[in-house]
Amino acid sequence: MLGSTVACPYCYNRINPGKLHFQCTGRAAPGRDRCVKSVDQDRQRLTGYAAPAWPTFPPPESRNPLGQRVAQCPDCGVDTGVRACPVCHTPLPANFAESRSPLIGMVGGKNSGKTVYTTVLVHELRHNVRRRFAADVSFAGDQQGDAGSLGNWLKLYERSLFDQNMLFESTAAARDGLKVPLVLQWRQPKRGKLGRTTHSTTTLSFYDAPGEDMTTQEFVNGQAYLGSADGLIVLLDPFELPGAHDRIAVPDAARRETEPPLTVLNRITEMLRLTHGVKASKRITIPIAVVFSKIDAFYKMLGDDHPLLTKPQAGAFYNETAGQDTDEHIRALLTDLDADDIDSHLRSHYKQFRYFAVSSLGAEPDYRKQQVDAGGVRPFRVDEPLLWLLGMFKIIERSGG
Repeated sequence: MLGSTVACPYCYNRINPGKLHFQCTGRAAPGRDRCVKSVDQDRQRLTGYAAPAWPTFPPPESRNPLGQRVAQCPDCGVDTGVRACPVCHTPLPANFAESRSPLIGMVGGKNSGKTVYTTVLVHELRHNVRRRFAADVSFAGDQQGDAGSLGNWLKLYERSLFDQNMLFESTAAARDGLKVPLVLQWRQPKRGKLGRTTHSTTTLSFYDAPGEDMTTQEFVNGQAYLGSADGLIVLLDPFELPGAHDRIAVPDAARRETEPPLTVLNRITEMLRLTHGVKASKRITIPIAVVFSKIDAFYKMLGDDHPLLTKPQAGAFYNETAGQDTDEHIRALLTDLDADDIDSHLRSHYKQFRYFAVSSLGAEPDYRKQQVDAGGVRPFRVDEPLLWLLGMFKIIERSGG
């Protein structure tokens, strides 16, 4: 991995994990003055982080292709093992240089439910999914989700949904096109060929771009995280499918200004083709999980026995057989709702994609009062898009198929 490049989980620039910078610890060597914190202009410009931070510096010249684990700060003389991105200077998780760290882009149109979905997915990862995989899942970084601190993020989003049963306002448009992502580390045991157990660490970065930011091709083209993403989770609003309003009761409070799902997909596809230089005769190779949120609104229409409403067998794997079955049923549903042009677009432009139907809340909320159902948050299949991508990257096992 050290000879390749990976995306920084904070600024999304491609970097060589064998040539990471170091950040001073602020302790200082004996007889030397300690360094002084200051606002890092590069970090602020590239990530929006404006708090004072310890200085960073490049590694000393070395012929060792593996890079150094510890370096001496040239200003205060202290030894430090804190690694940092050489572009934005953000401190990186301790095992970043040795881990597989795919960047997962989260994108979708206005009112598709991205922030609620991201909040519930992260909650599921930290409380339930980790148990399935015997994994340790924890936040990494000084800021999370543009909330200023981990505590603020938990208060604004997780606690609002899970403790207060309240929805929150739509995600604000990004300042100067920048938002601080949610960055987590996933560490799980793996049994090697000789029966020995080792641990692998993966850094996951989720960027929740406001739907308003997806309304112009110019803005979409400027989103660095989309061009650097190893995989995309694209949320689409099923309320905007052509035949939806004839089949389900869409609450007036949910009928806010939005865009057709195909329009959102077209903009993303155009950006990916431009960024990666994909020829007209070729298809985009980045795997894309196409997620229809708010499937709870379709429960009555589908009926209790519909395969989409059956949870697949759970285990420390992605259930490939169930995933393929879900994909086929959603494709049939799109045809039924006169939205098969979405499938035609994806087949024409993407080499690897899969459909998912999820409910972040488990039941329809009161959109007018912004309240979650009285039964509380009951996530339904929200983890499957991410697990499919992790299976594609061979980070977790796939079962069946």
